[in-house]
Amino acid sequence: MRERYEQVLSTIGELHASEGPLSSAFDTFLKKTESYWPGLFHCYEVPDLPRTNNDLEHCFGSVRYGERRAAGRRGAIAALVVRGPVRVLTALALQRQCFLPRALAFVDLEAWYSMREQLAFRREARRKQLRFRKNPAAYLAALEEVLLKTGLPS
Repeated sequence: MRERYEQVLSTIGELHASEGPLSSAFDTFLKKTESYWPGLFHCYEVPDLPRTNNDLEHCFGSVRYGERRAAGRRGAIAALVVRGPVRVLTALALQRQCFLPRALAFVDLEAWYSMREQLAFRREARRKQLRFRKNPAAYLAALEEVLLKTGLPS
């Protein structure tokens, strides 16, 4: 795929010199292609990664559908927002049924700790949003109190 696309780019480069009115369009196209080049063929380097946006949307849609069915809800599930990176990967892996005991072992503990820290940060942000929605006045008063205790910078 990469070779075929490089052939298209070389053809465009040859046409670029001869086409007067399309010259600026060719310039823009070549410039954008160059900026996206490092990640342009990533889907072909990773096995089982969906090749198109439609395939990728289908994967996410099937995960959302499964989450709604499991929770018995019609709308989006907050847990999918907070714990998305973990839940989406788990759901996709379960669809492929690729769990073996050796696949469940920790490989990189630092990455695991980092993921846990990110999840805790998201959960705390969602908790604060819920507290604000339930009682905005009390939440803002508590923030003011904390701010006044720490003092304003002079």
